[in-house]
Amino acid sequence: MTLYHVVRAVVRPVLRLAWRLRVEGSRHLPEHGPVIVVANHDSLADPFVLGAALARPLRFFSKQELWSNRLVGRAMDALGGIPVARARGDVGAVAAAARALAAGDVVAFFPQGTTLGSADRAWQRGAARLALTTGAPIVAVAIVGAADGLRPGTRLPRLARVGVVVGEPIRVEPGQPTIPATRELTTRLREAVEELARPAHQ
Repeated sequence: MTLYHVVRAVVRPVLRLAWRLRVEGSRHLPEHGPVIVVANHDSLADPFVLGAALARPLRFFSKQELWSNRLVGRAMDALGGIPVARARGDVGAVAAAARALAAGDVVAFFPQGTTLGSADRAWQRGAARLALTTGAPIVAVAIVGAADGLRPGTRLPRLARVGVVVGEPIRVEPGQPTIPATRELTTRLREAVEELARPAHQ
């Protein structure tokens, strides 16, 4: 059992108990092969929620500085973290993620990049660029209520109801990751996530 599975085995029951974690559509995540998961990002707990909700191990992006500490770096490697140098921006992130997809992994994106700012903050185009470059399918995921359990800027979690809604795979034909193409696909992904979240708010 990998460190990722150990952490998931500990975190999942805690989230189910404290946040009544509910998952819909988990069957939509392909059981094998490369997949890009795209989700909204409203809480620092989102990676844990997403990891607990989806059965396959997820490869998350993490700032390269974490690897400067040997012990932390080893833990990040064991958890499948993808080091990203901020100065390289999306170029470095896409290259690292493409290698992970080539190995048949699932790469998770939070296109909003940060939990800070307004709800309508811009989505970054890295996931769209990666999909167009590799042809990997995209699975849109809506995380609902995580911000109620752990709001941005706070450290202490609270009781909440958290839901995760997983959409059907979006097939992407490989092509040139031009700015218009990545913008169009990013808009499509954002709309897909928002549509998945909508029933949970009704």
